[in-house]
Amino acid sequence: MNQTPESPSPYESGTTHFGFRDVPAADKQKLVGQVFTSVAGKYDLMNDLMSLGIHRVWKRYFVATAQVKPGDRVLDLAGGTGDIAALLKPRVGETGRIVLGDINAGMLSVGRDRLTDRGLVAGLDYVQCNAEALPFPDASFDLVTIAFGLRNVTDKDAALREMYRVLKVGGQARVLEFSEVTLDWFKPVYDFHSFKVLPKLGSLFAGDAESYQYLAESIRKHPPQEELKAMMAAAGFARAGYVNLSAGIVAIHTGYKV
Repeated sequence: MNQTPESPSPYESGTTHFGFRDVPAADKQKLVGQVFTSVAGKYDLMNDLMSLGIHRVWKRYFVATAQVKPGDRVLDLAGGTGDIAALLKPRVGETGRIVLGDINAGMLSVGRDRLTDRGLVAGLDYVQCNAEALPFPDASFDLVTIAFGLRNVTDKDAALREMYRVLKVGGQARVLEFSEVTLDWFKPVYDFHSFKVLPKLGSLFAGDAESYQYLAESIRKHPPQEELKAMMAAAGFARAGYVNLSAGIVAIHTGYKV
């Protein structure tokens, strides 16, 4: 069951989805955590398998079109292995700061190690946090991003409200996420890859078919483009909108605090 702007919190209704399964809302965070602890060391491989490598292009476009300038303070939620932070670093320059926030300590550790190995140390902070209750004051950031993370959040409406809260006036929020394919002829091809090929690849390359099965299912349960746009507007964002990439396999949603 997807959330709509009028939906009660999953914590109030008592259940939410974990892939195609209904589970107690209080359990989803732990279950998602187990998935990402399992795949943390091979997260890039997972993304390559899920997107046939195109996720790197999507991420570059996501950052290249973001509203950010030297000296800005940026929060990258579900910052995971640091891909988005690494791309953002040249944009904020030496005077800017990027906070990588992730609920999963394993993912955060991988990200810190990778960025440090690349010589990216100054101007980067790492915070283990829940997107539904961010540990930052109001109006703390010029830009808030979340890439391939919102679909794993239990209460997406709460996360969007928190993103809005910590944004400065004039700031931008951006969501990069798998979405709903727009080409009818491509849908069965995409489904076959997601549900037949992907778990087998996960088993073959990562020894973990179940996590990859969940990730494919979580994409189908995520709110499609128009629904997420409405959720962002309900959270307070002005000029909420989206751009489809690769025929809607992913979409970039954008909103502003005015």
